[in-house]
Amino acid sequence: MHLSFVWHFHQPIYRDPETREYILPWVGLHAVKNYHQMAALLEETEFPCTYNFVPCLVEQVLEYAGGTANDPYAAALEKNPDALTLGDAALLRAFGVNATSRKALQEEALRFQFSPLLIAPNATREELLALRRETIQGLLPAYRRLADRGLAEITTSPYYHPLLPLVFDVQCPDGDEARPVRPFKHPEDGEAQLKKGASYFESVFGRPPAGLWPSEGGVSRAVAAAAARCGYSFAMTDENVLWRSLGTPPARRALYKPYRAENLNLFFRDRELADLLSFEYMKWPREKAVADFLARLAARRKETGDEEAVCVIVLDGENPWEHYPSNGVPFLRDLFGRLKESPEWTPTHLRDYLAGHAPQDELKLVPGTWLGNFSKWIGHPAKNAAWDRLAESREICGPLEDIYVAEGSDWFWWYGEEGREVFDELFRAYLRRAHKITGTKEPS
Repeated sequence: MHLSFVWHFHQPIYRDPETREYILPWVGLHAVKNYHQMAALLEETEFPCTYNFVPCLVEQVLEYAGGTANDPYAAALEKNPDALTLGDAALLRAFGVNATSRKALQEEALRFQFSPLLIAPNATREELLALRRETIQGLLPAYRRLADRGLAEITTSPYYHPLLPLVFDVQCPDGDEARPVRPFKHPEDGEAQLKKGASYFESVFGRPPAGLWPSEGGVSRAVAAAAARCGYSFAMTDENVLWRSLGTPPARRALYKPYRAENLNLFFRDRELADLLSFEYMKWPREKAVADFLARLAARRKETGDEEAVCVIVLDGENPWEHYPSNGVPFLRDLFGRLKESPEWTPTHLRDYLAGHAPQDELKLVPGTWLGNFSKWIGHPAKNAAWDRLAESREICGPLEDIYVAEGSDWFWWYGEEGREVFDELFRAYLRRAHKITGTKEPS
């Protein structure tokens, strides 16, 4: 049976549009702690995987690599320990460290940046700072080399991570959620972000993207048709979209194969396996978690009875590992090693799989996401108000870059969540700048 892991790498734009200052430090942190780790484990284990890089994340990584990222969190890490202020200390505590002295706080925050694969216990502060810079600078070239060697398959997403079905038509979901008052229907924006994403990806990685993870796994018939027009050969989404599109009860034989929809090849992820890796196995002893995963895979293989079937597992490639012992390194080593030892599994890149297994079934897609429905992005009063604000600004300002940033899915995901006001601030800042550029009045 073929097996494909897809690790999704994404952070939204964290730069203030006016000051160009980074409001949150997560791009720099994940680049050093997690994105590097996933590349290093690939090189070490030679277990082929697919990595999805969102273009707006890549853009920010390149700013850090070039030394042009105006990040006060990074500045607090690099500042002379004797000159640290109370404000610096507050920034450093964002990394979850709580030393009492400012010097110790800085040291803990700096060491927190690194995966166990990178850090040396006795490394000095200066050595760690140099290693952090070198790691960020070498990150994207490392993935490009791994792709050249055939170990990594690299896919991408629409540029600013918009939830395409809602950008194409905010009324498209067929659930019972309350809807925004204003219509928002801009498929031209979604298609522009698909094209911009592919073009930027090729300029960085030297090749067109192998395929597409539509932001949040969001698909619809219109989105699939647009992706095909933009040159994407395949896309991935959640199994729940398949069951709703087929109108049949879940069945393994139906899940573990590609489909064709609106001239686009589609794969559907195994949600249970992805969710176990994302949210559950970090609570288990490593050996038990790996054994359970392998047992579930074996049961699926037996149930499908098809050696040419493909199991696709798509999940966040950055956030789960902080909850695993040693940032997930022992778990991933064990998992990849055990899978490589077994002749029952063929690690597969999806583009390669399609070359020998063309879809045989056409599918009429029902709109959906990796969660199934759209309730995390629409329906809540705060989320609907944000869509209404975006709709009004889009009508006034037109398709500006700042509007495209504001179409990103993250702002709507966090609306209505306590303690996430910074996302509201960034969303409003980009709309405000769009009105400033066009010389128009911002809606109240």
